Amino acid sequence: MKRLKKIAKWFGITLLLIIATLSIAVATRQRLHYDAPYPQIKASADTAVINRGKHLIYSIAHCADCHSTANSDSLLNLGLDVPLSGGRAFKLPLGTIYSRNITSHDKYGIGKQSDQEIARSLRYGVHPDGTAIYDFMPFHNLSDSDLTAVISYLRTQKPVAAQKPNDELNILGYTVKAFLVKPVGPSENIPAVVKPDTTAAYGKYLVMNVANCGGCHTQRSVAGEYTGKFLAGGNPMDGLVPPNLTPDSSSRIFGWSEQIFINRFRMGKLIPASHMPWNTFKRMERTELKAIYKYLQTVEPVRTVAVRTNSAAD
Repeated sequence: MKRLKKIAKWFGITLLLIIATLSIAVATRQRLHYDAPYPQIKASADTAVINRGKHLIYSIAHCADCHSTANSDSLLNLGLDVPLSGGRAFKLPLGTIYSRNITSHDKYGIGKQSDQEIARSLRYGVHPDGTAIYDFMPFHNLSDSDLTAVISYLRTQKPVAAQKPNDELNILGYTVKAFLVKPVGPSENIPAVVKPDTTAAYGKYLVMNVANCGGCHTQRSVAGEYTGKFLAGGNPMDGLVPPNLTPDSSSRIFGWSEQIFINRFRMGKLIPASHMPWNTFKRMERTELKAIYKYLQTVEPVRTVAVRTNSAAD
């Protein structure tokens, strides 16, 4: 009996030491600093470049869907600017994370950040202070010309004095931030320019590097790493499931013609709870939608089991 009590005692002490050590490690790793190169990007005052950036931000890159709490669809339909002042709450297993203010405000926005600092944030996932960014913006492989266009348009945003609320992480969130959140850089050679056209190659660029379709339509771990087949269906979101987009017969879009595909995007959001940014994607140009459709016909077909629920693609 004494032996069992002694074992239990030392087990308890060991467990407490492990918990204490882990707690200290988590606490000391909350603001790790990383180094990353500064892309040689400089904002342009050219109207065509700025308009390209505006198109990307309010359509296929869907920046306004995360960096604004305003009704972007209504404002854009009225010809008004959408303030990219951040503050949108994302309730995740890690806790609640709030998007940042990316207007030109000096204190709360990106007004004091250099073009190169903003470019590094987008391409390498490192804040100006050296801390890592949650990989919610996978624009790491954006071409130099498109990255220039995005930053050029952001420079035209009127400053909005809106302070981002502090993120509200739980124990899992702090642990993930301490050990798993790291900068993510380009996975391929960055092209200077990607010419818009209707080819599958351009569709691939849009799907993988601008629209981030895989972010929702592919199974991912709590840390954001891909765990499933690309575009074969994502994790459930509030009762909705991002569907399979591969050419397999179990896919949501199997048998769709190019025109049906385009028409569905033009309809905008039909299910209010859907996380799919339909009302933003409906502003894509016809050539962009044609390119994406062509690319989706080339990805690996993956069979999935039908889920009896509403779909985020409805």
